[in-house]
Amino acid sequence: MHTKFAKRVGQIKSSEIREILKVTERPEVISFAGGLPAPELFPVEEMRAACDAVLKESGEQALQYGITQGKPALRQWIAERMNGKGIKTDADGVMVLTGSQQGLDLTGKVFIDEGDVILTESPTYLAAINAFKAYSPRFVSAEMDEEGMIMESLEEVLKKEPVKLIYTVSDFQNPTGRTMSLERRKKIVELANRYNVIIVEDNPYGELRFAGEAVPPIKSFDTEGRVIYLSTFSKIFAPGLRLGWLCASPEILQKYIVFKEGSDLHTDTFSQMIAARYLQDFDIEKHIEEIRKVYGSRRNLMLKTMEETFPEGVKFTHPEGGLFLWVEMPEGINSRDVFAECMKEDIAFVPGEPFFTNGKGQNTFRLNFSNMPEERIVEGITKMGKVLTRVIKG
Repeated sequence: MHTKFAKRVGQIKSSEIREILKVTERPEVISFAGGLPAPELFPVEEMRAACDAVLKESGEQALQYGITQGKPALRQWIAERMNGKGIKTDADGVMVLTGSQQGLDLTGKVFIDEGDVILTESPTYLAAINAFKAYSPRFVSAEMDEEGMIMESLEEVLKKEPVKLIYTVSDFQNPTGRTMSLERRKKIVELANRYNVIIVEDNPYGELRFAGEAVPPIKSFDTEGRVIYLSTFSKIFAPGLRLGWLCASPEILQKYIVFKEGSDLHTDTFSQMIAARYLQDFDIEKHIEEIRKVYGSRRNLMLKTMEETFPEGVKFTHPEGGLFLWVEMPEGINSRDVFAECMKEDIAFVPGEPFFTNGKGQNTFRLNFSNMPEERIVEGITKMGKVLTRVIKG
């Protein structure tokens, strides 16, 4: 049978990370590949209590269809949280998503026509590339340094290209772990206003700061309603619930609601009510602080071990939060070759090239520090250091 798929099917490949994760399911593999939270920190008993309370008190409602925008109680909590970060909104300005990843797909539906120019950081979040690619845009990129997207590079592209949308991961960026500086956050809004461009600020990691000072979201500097803000409960609560949210101006938000209705009608009612009940009955701040403490310790240990075991010429970022750090090897060293050698030692990571829209990054790779316990971090990074020394020195 000759199956006639849509043209977009040929443009989309399975995420390289997902393919790598299949290999890392073997228990002997020390995996620094996936962006997985530490499962031992999931609030299992509190979740059990929240589930029981929801089913006992509102079971029929929890198992019924709901409104597309999301449960009002959960949206109210989200709005109050964002107000505390300088984003002026209310429950009507928020939509609950089936994970913030859904927000990226909906962005494609709402904004991207074939051939539209989408600007990303270089490198950028791999799943955003795949989400947008289904709508056949043309990608361009702006360079980064330790303070995030370089505004001179951004403006240079804006002058040359009819950019429709800027996508940025503002805090502890995936994959580099870098955070955009305060001045650059103000500047990116200024440039978006000047060149009439939409900004999608994706901020799944912002709550996970364990060093340095917090920086206000780009959305807090939005003067014309052109910044769309995405975030998630996955990194501070439980990724299996698939709960995220979007905040945007009324005009833009209404378009997202229409397309979400056609996509999944609404996000799981039961999950929303469980989350709302957990937030009512338990201390989310205490839980987030516990996550920060564990992840900060694991990041510190990973960096210390890398400094002790990685060969000269290998550079890496020092993130102040999040889940990832970024490694750059000397030019001419291919991270796929290093990955193959590391897998012989049962060590996994994600090669860097798929995070670039321009074919660069063959000498880079991403490491996750949140998921592995400390003894496995030391063992895995020490073995990786030996592999890197062998590959680089020949």
